[in-house]
Amino acid sequence: MSNDQPFVDLRKYDQSWFDRGRPGWYVLFWWFVQAIAFPLTPQPLNILRSALLRLFGARIGKGVLIRPTARFTYPWKVTIGDYSWIGDNVVLYSLEQIHIGEHCVISQKSYLCTGSHDLRDPAFGLKTASITINNGVWVAADCFVGPGVQIGANAVIGARSSVFTNMPSGQVCWGSPCRPKTVRLKLDPSINS
Repeated sequence: MSNDQPFVDLRKYDQSWFDRGRPGWYVLFWWFVQAIAFPLTPQPLNILRSALLRLFGARIGKGVLIRPTARFTYPWKVTIGDYSWIGDNVVLYSLEQIHIGEHCVISQKSYLCTGSHDLRDPAFGLKTASITINNGVWVAADCFVGPGVQIGANAVIGARSSVFTNMPSGQVCWGSPCRPKTVRLKLDPSINS
């Protein structure tokens, strides 16, 4: 064990300024409902999970599929567009707004994180920023999407990528850190006819 002094003093940590958007009892009630109701609902009962999220303030479009093991920190800070899918063990750490467009896929074990800490601050201050995922995006399995990120329409984020900066529309991107690699081609439906 090193005798070096820590750069932070966690005794000074203060997030009293942070607005969760609801009172503490309401947050705890949501976490209780989510812990019990979500895992117990059979896979096909997306309607029930969507209804629960709406009841707690989420804006959920029509035809949205949400797996029972998905987690939402503060659903009142989440918007999901029509016909989007939220996979198993996806975490929407919604300290700030998370906007997911229409026809998006957020694959299993992906983590959308709107909060971090200021590494230059001796008090380890909380920093938050919204995430926007535009229409037609596929975030493949086990990706991390960081605070403040915007992913352009119809982009693909390859499996296990770490996204710390904005990604352009219509690109296939992957890596850690994630970078655009190639154009995502639009398929012609008449080819399969």
